[in-house]
Amino acid sequence: MADFRLIKVTKGPKTLLIDNPTNYPLIGMGALGAVFKLSEERCVKIYSNTLQAQMELEALKAGQHLSFFPRLYEYGENYIVMEYFNAPTLKEYIRNCTFIPESITRKLLYILGEMRKAQFTMVDAPLRDIFVLENEELKVIDHVNAFKRIHPVPLKLLRDLNMMLLKESFLSQVRKLEPDTYETWQRYFDENKIDYRNIPVFSGGDGERVKVDSVISQTLIGAGHQGAVYRIAEDKCVKIYGKPGHCEMEKTILLANQDLSFIPKVYESGNNYVVMEYFVGPDLNTFLKKQTTLPPVVTKLLLDILTSQKQAGFKQIDAPLRHVFVTNNGFKMVDHVYSYSRLQERPLELFQNLHERGFLTDFLEQVKVLDAATHAEWTKTPIPLTEEEVQMEIKDIPTVLPVIKNRSSKKGNGHKKDKGHGKDHDHKKGHDRNSQKREHGGKRDNKDIKKGNDRKKGSDKK
Repeated sequence: MADFRLIKVTKGPKTLLIDNPTNYPLIGMGALGAVFKLSEERCVKIYSNTLQAQMELEALKAGQHLSFFPRLYEYGENYIVMEYFNAPTLKEYIRNCTFIPESITRKLLYILGEMRKAQFTMVDAPLRDIFVLENEELKVIDHVNAFKRIHPVPLKLLRDLNMMLLKESFLSQVRKLEPDTYETWQRYFDENKIDYRNIPVFSGGDGERVKVDSVISQTLIGAGHQGAVYRIAEDKCVKIYGKPGHCEMEKTILLANQDLSFIPKVYESGNNYVVMEYFVGPDLNTFLKKQTTLPPVVTKLLLDILTSQKQAGFKQIDAPLRHVFVTNNGFKMVDHVYSYSRLQERPLELFQNLHERGFLTDFLEQVKVLDAATHAEWTKTPIPLTEEEVQMEIKDIPTVLPVIKNRSSKKGNGHKKDKGHGKDHDHKKGHDRNSQKREHGGKRDNKDIKKGNDRKKGSDKK
């Protein structure tokens, strides 16, 4: 086979660019490098930045005496050849567990203790970087930040376990097995407790998603153009905005339309955040991927949403599949920040989504049966299917927000302004996806953002 040194990995505008003239398969790619399988025992990680290669090399050399480190075979200025693990990640291994096995907790505590003894400053590892071999032997990869970041407690590990609803069982076992470690962690969290209302979220600029701190212990379930969403309780999430203006727009729209069945409940809000309902079900895009035909009930529920939007005075009439969630209480929809500042009389992104799924014709035929007048209005001119055509039909207009109705007599949907403290929020299937993340609110072209690069089996995927 060709020399793997012929493979070029460079930094692109958004992702790494790979030129691979060899037959070595790509098995993982992240922000810093790409991993290629060389054999059943070895893989090579090729970096876009030689400094990152040297940082990980330093950590790998320092940890070669540790049983859970990959073996180091060869290295160069921009690459490292290391041990390849053909095994599931710990995230995959415990995916269906209702509590974390004590045997795994013991091994994780051993790994964290050995990292501390090796004087690593990052005593941590996300579940995707831990592989489970035979006899539950654990191996940890991706050590580029071992001497760069300071994690005296395993923030990423606890964050991941929290997302899988396994954090409490893990901590209860830590408390029993290593009470001193448990107390140390508790003191750290007490001293560094973060009010989610003060989590820093910064605007990423025109066309870019917001910027957030990746080590915040709250569970990040999405980040888009206007804000970042964290799960703060079983049934609640908080959206924190990069710009107060976007917060004010979406907060007002949500509060003014709490009587609409598809609008998330709002529990609390402030100058830069809204605590709202968390949806457990899949988004409609995910749901329809498993369908060979378009169920008529889907068309009816979508038409109900679109009709309600028009009746409520929404200016942007649309229901993108990724913004609609299938719940036990019907369809729910998120991302309403531009509902009163963009004039759009037809659900253009929904049309595009259904066209991509091969369901647009069926959808329009079913709408014609249910509401002939709406069908005639939507089809009196050709439906635009390209992004350029769509943008020509959407017009920005002066924002006139709706009036918030007096809801003091309603229960269970209270709203506190600029005070109060919501609870923490986790998104599994719902406002979060295993492979996708997004915000409750965003431009119509706000595509789902990867929360992390999904990892294939191999010695990196970051």
